[in-house]
This record gives sequence, structure tokens and C-alpha cells, in this order.
Amino acid sequence: MSEGVRTASSRHYGLDWLRIAAFGVLILYHIAMAFSPWHWVVTTGHAYPALIAPMAAVTPWRLGLLFAVSGYASATLVVRAAGPDAFVAERSRRLLIPLIFAMLAIVPLEMWVRVLEGGYPHGYWRFWLVDGWRVGTFYGVEFPSWEHLWFLVYLWTYSLLLAAFVATDDAARRMDRIAAWLSQGSRLLWAPIALMTGVRLAALFVVPEGQGLLHDVAGHSQYLPLFALGFLIARRPVLWRSLHRHARYAMLLAVVAGGIVVTVELQYPGDVVPPHLAMAANRAARSVMAWAMVVTLFHLADRHLNHDHRWRGALGRAVFPAYIVHHPVIVLVTWFTLPLALGPWTEAALLLAITLAACITAYLLARAVPGLGTLLGVPAPVRKGGTRAAIC
Repeated sequence: MSEGVRTASSRHYGLDWLRIAAFGVLILYHIAMAFSPWHWVVTTGHAYPALIAPMAAVTPWRLGLLFAVSGYASATLVVRAAGPDAFVAERSRRLLIPLIFAMLAIVPLEMWVRVLEGGYPHGYWRFWLVDGWRVGTFYGVEFPSWEHLWFLVYLWTYSLLLAAFVATDDAARRMDRIAAWLSQGSRLLWAPIALMTGVRLAALFVVPEGQGLLHDVAGHSQYLPLFALGFLIARRPVLWRSLHRHARYAMLLAVVAGGIVVTVELQYPGDVVPPHLAMAANRAARSVMAWAMVVTLFHLADRHLNHDHRWRGALGRAVFPAYIVHHPVIVLVTWFTLPLALGPWTEAALLLAITLAACITAYLLARAVPGLGTLLGVPAPVRKGGTRAAIC
């Protein structure tokens, strides 16, 4: 689809495929975490330094890509909504209901494993009925926790900020000015990198890094600009021309920045803290790679993947339930197979098979059981050519 006819309400199949692929990478990444030298929820007992390089090369951009795609999809939702309030209501229904359901029914399974590691002596039902709803530290674990569902919280918060922006009288003019400025020269390539890198480095040795909606300056410095840029590209399609023009340079930047990230991670593996200069280089390279990979992958998706397939709709709808259930399943299977002392290849195959089976089952149940689709974030299917946006 050319820039001249693409509109904010047009479905971009290429970004649908990017979203599906990104969540597939997320599942494989979390399985690999059980075998990596880094600290995770629970480990298999097999730690392989060979995983450091490929995982370090994926880490800087895998989540940023999802926020950029989500920003692009949000443009469709804004156009379809009756106004900013309706957009917020729709985002809240599609994001907060699955979040609340998962916090009550799914996340406690993972939290139970966490306290079991600390010596908790009781079974799951005792934990769920009595001990799982504490506030504070319990067996070395902080409660409450949304675990891997932090993505939904961040996305909902960014949606509120977006609604506040589009509600302003001059939102359209401001987007025009920003898009016109970014379209000049190579600004679309270097300006987001300068912003993301500048904020992250400014906060590096001042604000402690860590997740948490009100404390994650490092995360917000990357994810919020990427979400906003995804939205702007959708609302001002002229930016696609500049994005395509700089795709080759973005690929080169991604390779160079990825090399720096991998080098630092190999030199200071696991929980080893690198010197300040190496840490700053690592964080700067991550920011560079995050935007460079988004530009590269958006370019490839638009040029080569922007076409439909009979599996796209089902795979796209299956992403959300798969996202909700995959992480606790990996944690549970890893924990309960530890006594079996399985070999690494057997363990990895088992984790992958059971996780995929759980994801497929969650999706099929969400389609078959009335009301469960809303709880697991599965939208109703639409006819080919419909404009329903991806939930994320």
C-alpha cells in the first residue's frame, strides 16, 4: 500500500505479522531464560554462557518493537473511537479486564513457585486463599506483583497519555509540525535515538534501574517514545517514505550497536556489574539498537509482509492469551521438573511443547467459553478486510 492511500484506519498486515513474531520471540526468550547464566524466576540447573550473545542481541529491541506496533495500532483505535473518552474506555476494557483476571487467577501460580523457592511449606490452595494477597515481603518475595503483565500496565498508561494528547485542540497541528520536522534529512533516524539515549544516560547513575510504573525511568525513556513514534507513523503516513529511505543505515546502526551490547554482556556476564563507562556504552547502544531495529523491521514488514494469510487472524487473536499464560507455565514446568534432573535438550523440548500446548488451549477455550474471551483478551473475529486493530 503506498503512502498516498494509506490512512490511520487502514490495516497494516505487515505490522500484524511483526506483532505475532515478536510474541513468538518473547516465548522463546523466556524459555531460554531458564537456561541462561542470568538470574530469573527459576532455573533448570543448566546454565549456558553460549546463550548470552543471542539473548543480548534480542534484549534491546524485543519489547520496544511491541510498544511501537501498539502505538501504530492505537492510531486505528483513536480513529474508530467516538472521542478520547471512548478510546480510554475501550483500552481499559481490552487491557484492564484481562490484567485483573490474570492477577487473580494466573499470576498467583507463579508467585507460589517464587515463595516455594524461599521455603514456603504449603500447597497452592492455601497460598491462593490465605497468603497470596499480602502486601510487603513474604519469603523473600515482594507482594503484590503483576510479574510479566507489567506490559499491559505500561500500555494502558501510555494510552491514557495518548488520549490526553489527542484531546487537545492543536493535536493535529502539532503532529503535522513534528512529522514535517522528522521528515527532513535524516532526522527520523537520529532524533529518536538522541532523545532515548539522552534521557537514559542522564538517569543512569542518578535513578536506580528497575521495573515499576512509577520508578522505571529507564524503561519509560525507551518504551514511551517508541509507542508515540508508532502512533505518529500511522497518523502521518508520509513518514513511511523517510523510514524506507533510512532503512539501510538503520540496519548498519543496529549491527554496530548490537555488537557493543553483546561485547559488554560477554565481558561482564550474569550479575557482574560493569564499570561506569562500559555500562554507559551498553545502555547507549541499547537505545540506538531499539530504534534502529524498529525502523529496520517496520521497513521489512511494509515491503515484504504487508499481505494477508488465512492464519493471520487466528494467530493475531491468539497472541494475547498466549502472552498471559506462557510465563507462569514456563515457571511451573521448570520448577516441577527439577527433581527429574532432565537433560538440557529434553528439558527445553518439554518446556516448548507444554508452553505451546497451554497457549493453544487458552486460545481455544477463550473462543469456546462465553465470557472467557473478554477475560483473556481475545476479540471476536472479523471478516477479511475488516479494520479491527490488534489489542496491543
